[in-house]
Amino acid sequence: MQISVIIPTLNEADNIDQTLLNVVNQKPDEVVVVDADSSDETAELAARYARVINSQPGRSIQMNAGAQNSSGDILVFLHGDSLLPPNALELIKSSILSGASAGIFRLRFDYKHPLLAFSALCTRVPAMNICFGDRCIFCTRDAFDQAGGFPAIPIFEDVELAKKLASQGKFVFLNTAVVTSSRRYRSHGVWRQQWSNLKLWTRYRLGQDPHQLAKEYRYD
Repeated sequence: MQISVIIPTLNEADNIDQTLLNVVNQKPDEVVVVDADSSDETAELAARYARVINSQPGRSIQMNAGAQNSSGDILVFLHGDSLLPPNALELIKSSILSGASAGIFRLRFDYKHPLLAFSALCTRVPAMNICFGDRCIFCTRDAFDQAGGFPAIPIFEDVELAKKLASQGKFVFLNTAVVTSSRRYRSHGVWRQQWSNLKLWTRYRLGQDPHQLAKEYRYD
């Protein structure tokens, strides 16, 4: 089985080298970077390690485009500011060969703070409602196609896809962590950002418009 790693980017020049080196060292069959017309050197830097395609901005749009323009039997969706754990691709392939059709990793932040440590601890719980994309969702292409890909919403598209994947087949929670950037927390303040995230998630669960929520998240 072949693995395609799909990475959506927008102005990730400060992170993309480290992310892609982390990925290519695990020898995937294919790496596709889907760039949303970055104004920095993201696309040029990424082209040294991966095939780069252009897309309209929006993670769901970009990741769907990456899936459509990739050839692997297994799709791995990784954020441009995140790092896979060692042997992640081997663990993914082993899980699929053992009968899983999709799954996700735990999460760890690149910054030490008690609230972020608690948030990371929560990802040890196998709960579908916290299957956010920074934890690196993976699935077979057949499962992805059956689910209809990422839904056309600008926020929480990752959780919605994970729920569909779990309803279709075996969804596994791998007991090792992706390391993701804490830059938004450090920029806005850890407690303030976490409170903002919780409010947005609660409002989404209560049925509020994800397009409006995405605007608030973007400009918070």
